[in-house]
Order: sequence, then structure tokens, then C-alpha cells
Amino acid sequence: MGERSALLEGLRAYRLIAGMWVRSSMTYRTSFIVTVFGNLLVTGLDFVGILLMFSQVDSLGGWSLPEIAFLYGLSVTAFGIADLVLGSMDVLGARMRDGSFDILLVRPAPVLAQVGADRFALRRLGRITQGAVVLGWALVSVDVDWSVPKALLVPVMVVSGAAIFSAVFVAGAAFQIFAQDAAEVQNAFTYGGTTLLQYPPSVFGKDLVRGVTFMLPLAFVNWVPAAYVLDRPYPIELPGWAAFVSPLVAVACCVLAGMAWRVGLRSYRSTGS
Repeated sequence: MGERSALLEGLRAYRLIAGMWVRSSMTYRTSFIVTVFGNLLVTGLDFVGILLMFSQVDSLGGWSLPEIAFLYGLSVTAFGIADLVLGSMDVLGARMRDGSFDILLVRPAPVLAQVGADRFALRRLGRITQGAVVLGWALVSVDVDWSVPKALLVPVMVVSGAAIFSAVFVAGAAFQIFAQDAAEVQNAFTYGGTTLLQYPPSVFGKDLVRGVTFMLPLAFVNWVPAAYVLDRPYPIELPGWAAFVSPLVAVACCVLAGMAWRVGLRSYRSTGS
């Protein structure tokens, strides 16, 4: 009951803080619309790069443009959701250095909710929109013999992927408590991770594929289940049921990230100590 109460309290605090930032951003609606549109265009440059690449080649690692668009749309949409919800956590190190993190500790609200909702930015919807558009195009263009399990895996991948990326954001924030100048390390696993997943696993070495499958399981955002949907062989041997375990991987990642956050928070010493 205590855990459930703490969760509800955290969600309520998050909603109130995020709502405050939303109201603030909507004060200047023209500026907000321009910012969202600009964010959409900037994030879309990644896919433009892929299109330019395919103007010179017919396939990449044996994967066609619609298949890579499928990977891209899944990765960008899932990451965009996590970035919208918890994207502000990469500034935790800066908060600790300037002493403002101490202020959050004395407020009557869960610290994780405060950090996650801080500077909640609806402009990040541009990334989600752009990823969803590419994913929609991929779904109607890719050559797949659709079945019920394959169709259901698409929304499962988006939701599970968002949860996995969210766990990486939280774990990275916990790491920053111990190493306050580690924002770039966190970004290597979050922004770097989504860029990695935009390309097929067949273009990477097997050691890297093993690493993002078994150590930091980003492969379950899209690589593993997408290989099943597209009837593509995975570079390393996995059982057939592995394509359906993304929700379990997401839950495990969130639990471990929550434990890491608690350990980090207990270990924190004030800036002035």
C-alpha cells in the first residue's frame, strides 16, 4: 500500500509540475508552434540522411528503405515519448553543481517526479510526430505478411521502447549523482542509443549486437521484435519467443533503474557538504 501511495503521489506531483510548464509555454502560442515545427524539421534531418544514402544504394545490410524506415520510426517514436516525459533528467548534474538540487530534496514531493517534470517541454512533440509519420509510411510500404501477432507487436514495441528509454534516462540520472559531470555519458546511451537503433543490426559487429541485446537491452526496443515482424534473421542466435519479451524487458529495466535511483539518492551529499 505504501508503494502504491508513493506512486500515486509521484504521478500527481509530476502532473502538476508538467501542467505548470505547459501553461507557461502556451502563453506565447505562436512561438510554441514555431518551436514545435522547427523541432520537427531538425529531427527529420536524420531521416533525410537515410533517404540520401538510399539514393546511392538499393539496400543497407540487406535491408530495404521501408524496412529501415520501420526501424527508424519505432526508435524515434519510442525515444520521443521518453524524451518528452523524462528528457530533463540529463541536467541533474548541473542542478547538483549549482545547489538547486538541494531545493528539490526539501519539497514535499517525490524528487524523481520533480526532476522528470522540470522544464516539461511540449516542443518535443515534434520528434514524436516526425517518428510517427515515418513509421506510418513504413507500415504501408514494407513487404510483410501481416498476422495478428505481428500487428500487435507494433504498438507493443512503441510502448515498451518508451519504457526502456525512460529507464535509461532514470539510470543515467542516478549515475550523475555519483559523477556530476556525466551528462554526456548519459546522452551517449539515450540519444546515441536511438541513433544506433535506426539502422539494421546486420551492419554492426556481433560484439556490439550482443552488448545491446544482453547488457544494455536496447535491442528489445525494435531490433529483436522487428526482425520477427519483417522475417529477418537476427545476427545472433535467439529463441523465437524473444521477439515477444519486450514488455518484460521494459519492466525489468524500470525496476533496476528505480533501484539505482534510490541508491543514488541515499548516497547524495549536499553541494555544501
